[in-house]
Amino acid sequence: MFGAVELFRLVEPSGRIGHVELQFGPSIVMLAGEFPEMGFTAPPANGLPVVCIHLHVDDGDAMGARAVAAGARMLNEPAEHFYGERSCRVLDPFGHTWMLGHSIEKVAPDEVLRRYTAMFGG
Repeated sequence: MFGAVELFRLVEPSGRIGHVELQFGPSIVMLAGEFPEMGFTAPPANGLPVVCIHLHVDDGDAMGARAVAAGARMLNEPAEHFYGERSCRVLDPFGHTWMLGHSIEKVAPDEVLRRYTAMFGG
């Protein structure tokens, strides 16, 4: 749809999509299914959009601190993740959620998949 090419997908054993990368021309969009336990939910019944913008920066910790200093609320403190990124999640004063992260390790897709599956006991 829209000419996107799927680059990579992580699916839990239950079938829930944990991550998918879609390339639209030179741009890549990363999406996931609903994860209420992480605060990622489907749009409410009133139809307002719920979006988490994942922004790669030079230093996610510093960008998170800058966001908080500018009025954002830290939702998830900076942490290292299995897919080779260190990131935090903030809620800006306008109600938008941002994941701010930087690369800490180049991880091949098959290794990301192995680590992801291991997290779920697979």
